[in-house]
Amino acid sequence: MSDALTVGVDHGYAAMKSAHFSFPSGLVEYEHEPYTQQNVLEYGGKFYVVGSGRQPLQKDKTLTEDYYLLTLAAIAKELACRKADATASVHLAAGLPLTSFGRDKKKFRAYLLRDGRPVFFRFEGSAYTVRITEVSLFPQGYAAVLTQPDLLNEPSVILADIGGWTVDLMRIDNRVPNAATCRSLELGMIRCLDEIAEQVRRKLGLSMTAAQIESVLCGAANSVDNNAKQIIHREADSYVRRLLSAITESGLDARAMPAVFLGGGAALLKRRVRATEGLCCPVILDDVCLNAKGYERLVGQLSRGVGAG
Repeated sequence: MSDALTVGVDHGYAAMKSAHFSFPSGLVEYEHEPYTQQNVLEYGGKFYVVGSGRQPLQKDKTLTEDYYLLTLAAIAKELACRKADATASVHLAAGLPLTSFGRDKKKFRAYLLRDGRPVFFRFEGSAYTVRITEVSLFPQGYAAVLTQPDLLNEPSVILADIGGWTVDLMRIDNRVPNAATCRSLELGMIRCLDEIAEQVRRKLGLSMTAAQIESVLCGAANSVDNNAKQIIHREADSYVRRLLSAITESGLDARAMPAVFLGGGAALLKRRVRATEGLCCPVILDDVCLNAKGYERLVGQLSRGVGAG
């Protein structure tokens, strides 16, 4: 194995993200080989279709093997994308919310590292031998902001990382996260989509999928009933107002200082946060892979500027 390749992975409740990929955090196990190799992970004599459906909520991601298997899939995707050797040493860079960073860091690192033993698996028909030689963990969200140096010139900045299940908040003062301001609100995009689906069901008797709702919110899905579209957009506006109110109630005043929104829900806000909201300076980073890229950049900085690229 050659020198370790740095691979950043963002372990979301709704989606797994690496520097170049995002896929749903779903995992379906099969005893026998599925009909297709697409997104199929073979590990320990079993087959798993990756990115299928939605994972049950796991507040402790180390309780099952699911997130480890999803990590292997993310690594395989990155190795293939970077045209790296399928036999590789990997320096895994990941993150945790600052609210639970100190509590969960040791356990999550051990969960991913597995004592640095080589791991043998197949992904989409290709064989991989991967040895995770090191795991570096960083504060989630903060790593993404470090990719935007202009934002760090502000004396105080609010950071809102809108994930699948939670919205992780913190204030950054003079480039340093203020731990006393960190909050984790159970107000992520899963809650938003579920509430929209419920309202459509109540008012129109239609059972819409999350994929349909997301498509409407992105301005697509022309085949969707116009009445359903109206409900979807109205409920999305309501969610944005509820989110901004929750941020204020957490003691962070987005009218007084810049607020940076990132994560899977940032694209929703990009289309809906208006000047009428009275925000000081909303900055919306809708690249869902930004945390993973930030983790890789931090490893590079800690290695005296030698990163994975």
